[in-house]
Amino acid sequence: MTEWQKSNWRSKPRVQMPEYTDAAALAKVEAQLSQYPPLVFAGEARRLKQHLGAAGRGEAFLLQGGDCAESFEQFSADAIRDTFKVMLQMAMVLTYGAKVPVVKVGRMAGQFAKPRSAPTEVVDGVELPSYRGDIINELAFTPEARIPNPNRMLQAYTQAAATLNLLRAFSTGGFADMSRVHAWTLGFADEQDVQKYSEVADRIQDTIDFMEAAGITAETTHEFSTVEFYTSHEGLLLEYEEALTRLDSTSGNWLAGSGHMIWIGDRTRQPDGAHVEFCRGVLNPIGLKCGPTTTAEDLKVLMSKLNPDNEEGRLTLIARFGAGKAGEHLPRLVKAVKEEGAKVTWVCDPMHGNTIKSATGYKTRPFDSVLREVRDFFGVHQAEGTIPGGVHFEMTGLDVTECTGGVRAVTEEDLSDRYHTACDPRLNASQSLELAFLVAEELTNLRRNGAKRAVS
Repeated sequence: MTEWQKSNWRSKPRVQMPEYTDAAALAKVEAQLSQYPPLVFAGEARRLKQHLGAAGRGEAFLLQGGDCAESFEQFSADAIRDTFKVMLQMAMVLTYGAKVPVVKVGRMAGQFAKPRSAPTEVVDGVELPSYRGDIINELAFTPEARIPNPNRMLQAYTQAAATLNLLRAFSTGGFADMSRVHAWTLGFADEQDVQKYSEVADRIQDTIDFMEAAGITAETTHEFSTVEFYTSHEGLLLEYEEALTRLDSTSGNWLAGSGHMIWIGDRTRQPDGAHVEFCRGVLNPIGLKCGPTTTAEDLKVLMSKLNPDNEEGRLTLIARFGAGKAGEHLPRLVKAVKEEGAKVTWVCDPMHGNTIKSATGYKTRPFDSVLREVRDFFGVHQAEGTIPGGVHFEMTGLDVTECTGGVRAVTEEDLSDRYHTACDPRLNASQSLELAFLVAEELTNLRRNGAKRAVS
């Protein structure tokens, strides 16, 4: 078998990728990026792989979340901080429910490209190329803005580097102190309309108080004030991915230096396509979106291509079907994994199958549909005797009004108030934290049912 090279994808069929009109400008940007430092390092990717392997065994739980598509215009330290902050709150609640470590992975520092359902869009009778994310073209509906511009990759790299720099500082500089994180959550749970979650929040506080009384504090225990936080994005724009791929000198393997984890979308998972070809050759943990059209045979082929050594933590299967549909589609895929004896980590993405158009014309996702798909996911795994390893949310720490429902009852009429997404609707900070409490309930029930089976 010929040795994998990072440019091999160029000879494969490609979908969901831009056609750059200026080949010389593209080549110049690729050459420039190839000289830049990688954004992440091989040891970090290997460590994340170990954590994901633990999630696949039920010894950890993955929380993956962040923007649908990161924006150049909305880039700010406050936005990064607020999303990081709510993910820390969610992780603490999930840790309490699952009684295992929560692996924290952001859709951050690289989530700039988006697949689209159609190559063009029509507005007022004018047809233009679709917006494909800030790394490729601009959101403004003009012919000039929609031309793919390779120089935007350089801006994406700069923004990703700045984002990662801030995330690393937040993770280790005291911002992630456990007592501080839970104080934020207590503020949420004490508000009148969410008091049903205050009992869990109070129990977490009791646990922290006990540990502090025993002398286990942020001052005495390093783990109480720092967290491990990883980055991920869809590996869609392969020119960018190839330019940031580096040879790991310690192992002799290739690293996608653009992020700790990259995933293959539901629209780009063709077994003989360019995206699978690229992802199969890098050492990073790989995510694979699985939707209603994923067949058992396709999944078996993809597992053998992407994880030929059946390595724990290498392959995360991200299920995205839609509320009420997991029971129809997920069991056949779980059975395919069992038949192959494949080591995978199962994760629920309850966002992408639940996008609807509201009566007011906005794309939205009903909170109840998101929650129902999570519960369906847990139910299938309980029935199959397999392990639900994590959740994957499109979310923000900002107080946006993009998804309806939740305890604060965002209505379709409210959507226009603070609808800021450049692409798909995101859970806001309150909805994200509420969902964490509800997923924690599922994890607690799962743990209790497992304990009952063990003693019966």
